[in-house]
Amino acid sequence: MSNRTELADEARATIAALEPELVALSHRVHRHPELKFEETRSSAWVAGLLSDHGVPVDIGVYALPTAFAARTGSGPLHLSICAEYDALPAIGHACGHNIIAAAAVGAGLALAPLVDELGITLSVIGTPAEEGGGGKIFLLERGAFAGMHASMMVHPAPLDGLRPRVSAVSHFRVRYTGKESHAAAAPELGINAADALVVAQTAIGLLRQHLRPTDQTHGIVVHGGDAANIVPAHTEADWMVRARTIDELAQVLPRVQACFHAGATATGAHLEMEDDCPPYSHMVHDDDLVDLYRAATEPLGRTYDDSVEMTFSTDMGNVSLAMPSIHPTIGIESGGAVNHQPEFAAACVNASADRAVVEGALGMALTAIAAATGPLRDRLLGGT
Repeated sequence: MSNRTELADEARATIAALEPELVALSHRVHRHPELKFEETRSSAWVAGLLSDHGVPVDIGVYALPTAFAARTGSGPLHLSICAEYDALPAIGHACGHNIIAAAAVGAGLALAPLVDELGITLSVIGTPAEEGGGGKIFLLERGAFAGMHASMMVHPAPLDGLRPRVSAVSHFRVRYTGKESHAAAAPELGINAADALVVAQTAIGLLRQHLRPTDQTHGIVVHGGDAANIVPAHTEADWMVRARTIDELAQVLPRVQACFHAGATATGAHLEMEDDCPPYSHMVHDDDLVDLYRAATEPLGRTYDDSVEMTFSTDMGNVSLAMPSIHPTIGIESGGAVNHQPEFAAACVNASADRAVVEGALGMALTAIAAATGPLRDRLLGGT
């Protein structure tokens, strides 16, 4: 068996040779943004590059048409790498999932020739709908991660980070139904569903002073009425509630939802609330895997300030409660823009973003090699 240094050198050589294809994939996905559960082309392109290089791929797995599973090797240690490729409405790949997808492919292809020597089974999992659809949660529930011992992915951001604070989050749709009437001739005959939403938002604004600093709630009105002279009978809002942990989310969520009930009570409108997807969990970063990733990426010029903490939510948190996982951020030069800004979307295909594809792939590949050949292997196999 080759030693760890030789295996790492092979991984570096593979990624160096693949760099033009990986960057081209990142740019291609970026040019054609697709929303959650609609990533038909993106998932096919990501899966296709794996297949083109000899990795068997199953597309449309676990009743999710835009999910895929690419598996190679038969060793006892089963490692997985997650690829994301959905985009945001209106602002496209402003979270850089094109980089995530290409880096995952690069890591998978770097490890594929080494699986027998490493004694691992390797899966690259195409996970749709991270942006509010909970694709990984459905994959978890349906067995896509069964038998796996660890999982990893990297996420672009304005800075390098090892343990971003990933909050638990609930996504839900609010609907009020009232009664139309002429807003001037007979307003007393109407039930104003827009007023119900105003009452709810006012109540939420007042509630915020009593929330923990780590609790957050925010949303948008997606339908507020049809004409100014018609009492609005139908309004809708998309809302999110975040908390530090899944248990704290369970505490704060009913308090926010009570504000929507207040809107219904105050106006007489009928309220419906519907979850958009299952709740996202907080993230538990596996310290041993984080240390290996840090050791793999600091020689590449990545620097980490543990006092700087980003906050966001991801369905990778649910994966981290099922197995040891990491979700580091990989910095790109964004000119001061942050994720979910159009300027950040534009930065996700610049030279630093292309570097993030290559170094993210290499960082994950080297982490997997170190995990498979070092003392962490026994811990992962033992499930502790």
